Amino acid sequence: MGWFVVVLLIVSSASLVRADSSDHRYKAGDLVPLYANKVGPFHNPSETYRYFDLPFCSPGAVKDKKEALGEVLNGDRLVTAPYKLDFLADKESEIVCKKKLKKEEVAQFRSAVTKDYYFQMYYDDLPIWGFLGKVDKEGKVDPSDYKYYLFNHLHFEVLYNKDRVIEINARTDPSALVDLTEDKEVNVNFMYTVKWKETNTPFDKRMEKYSQSSSLPHHLEIHWFSIINSCVTVLLLTGFLATILMRVLKNDFVKYAHDEETADDQEETGWKYIHGDVFRFPKYKSLLAAATGSGTQLFTLTTFIFILALVGVFYPYNRGALFTALVVIYALTSGIAGYTATSFYCQLEGTNWVRNLLLTGSLFCGPLFLTFCFLNTVAIAYTATAALPFGTIVVIFLIWTLVTSPLLVLGGIAGKNSKAEFQAPCRTTKYPREIPPLPWYRGTFPQMAMAGFLPFSAIYIELYYIFASVWGHRIYTIYSILFIVFIILLIVTAFITVALTYFQLAAEDHEWWWRSFLCGGSTGLFIYGYCLYYYYARSDMSGFMQTSFFFGYMACICYGFFLMLGTVGFRAALFFVRHIYRSIKCE
Repeated sequence: MGWFVVVLLIVSSASLVRADSSDHRYKAGDLVPLYANKVGPFHNPSETYRYFDLPFCSPGAVKDKKEALGEVLNGDRLVTAPYKLDFLADKESEIVCKKKLKKEEVAQFRSAVTKDYYFQMYYDDLPIWGFLGKVDKEGKVDPSDYKYYLFNHLHFEVLYNKDRVIEINARTDPSALVDLTEDKEVNVNFMYTVKWKETNTPFDKRMEKYSQSSSLPHHLEIHWFSIINSCVTVLLLTGFLATILMRVLKNDFVKYAHDEETADDQEETGWKYIHGDVFRFPKYKSLLAAATGSGTQLFTLTTFIFILALVGVFYPYNRGALFTALVVIYALTSGIAGYTATSFYCQLEGTNWVRNLLLTGSLFCGPLFLTFCFLNTVAIAYTATAALPFGTIVVIFLIWTLVTSPLLVLGGIAGKNSKAEFQAPCRTTKYPREIPPLPWYRGTFPQMAMAGFLPFSAIYIELYYIFASVWGHRIYTIYSILFIVFIILLIVTAFITVALTYFQLAAEDHEWWWRSFLCGGSTGLFIYGYCLYYYYARSDMSGFMQTSFFFGYMACICYGFFLMLGTVGFRAALFFVRHIYRSIKCE
């Protein structure tokens, strides 16, 4: 029964992800659906409002389009548009309506034009963008002399191939302007023109136009430069570390073997000296187990998202596909978190596995839920489309209650019953050795700074394009390059953590468990630091809502990276420590 539910969820999620690909055929005169989606300031991608929140012409009764979960999470609120674009029917300066704008409505439109408001529509699931108006600043120094104009005539050019819509372009008529400068009533004729043209572009290639922008030669050059930069970093780092570690370890093994043959009572030094403490279980082992469980789940989630991206599910303007996939896959992978955390906790001789399971379930979801509550309240106060309807919140709660939590518990029970023992090559002494005084640069924070800088330097070029896509209007489709960068990030994180763990043990500091996790995850802190740079230096975002959304949700994403990369670093360090202590004879 459980497997049936899982399969059903996977099938439904796949259908949700693909729900947006329209495959309609039309005859001449057929009404092709045109939906108005949202309006908002161009530089504030999170701050979007319903189309008819502005006093546009309304087509009588406005009908909402039924939307999938991902579309709602994405802030899409599609409604029937006032324009009628029948298949193959040309129209010339058709009047939608004549409207007398009141003073308040003029001020509303003027405020929107000042903030560079854009509109977004969908015609047969093809996106249409345009600006509402323009500000005339030519030859004017004083802002009070600026002129504000509203575009009132839209020109649609639609390309078709036999019985299918292939492409649509919308442009505003620069000569059809309504002056909004003064606070007075204005008569407006909202008009539109439609021209149909035939094209040879096949239907299955109609979305290529949107993905080509990120594949232009000069963009690809930058991406490949990013890859080469990362690869050089990785090769230098891995080569250097492999050479140093192999030579040092080889010398260590020879030295320790020689010491054992000559003088058994000789005092040990270096990392062998602490063999009786290195596998002493750490403080807060329940929290460490929960963090590795959550990190493993997030790593699995990221891997599945990359698989879906590489097979072409997240094509441009597939509304809400990414959000749907994130919610469904996160729900289905919660069993992995439960199993990993509880089995590791039991290996560390933990007894209260139920509390550990609760901690695992809330370690990532808890901060995310609190952030969502605050930001959703902000969105409600702004009446923005980012505010989730009550029904959507109930659906997410039901997914968490009926799928995520049961799978987490099942994973926890399986982990508890796995009966796996912790593989320690050396016996742990009864009393811990005292750690010798160490210089400041061997402290936790300096080590985290060193550990986070190299992985971050391997990804920072690609970060700009991801930020410009998520927090802007740039389209990102080069998932293969992103996947290579992700693999490089994992390799560099693992290697740098292993190197720092070795140097820590060589200094006779045996508390490496938490240090390796924190050093691995420190790249997440560097990414959050990049958020500050991007916000102030590379973007034009402004306003309380956009600022709180950007820093709030980026904090959650960077925290997720911290858990995921921390887990990668810890697992690499654990494998390394077991390997070197297995290679020597220790009493």
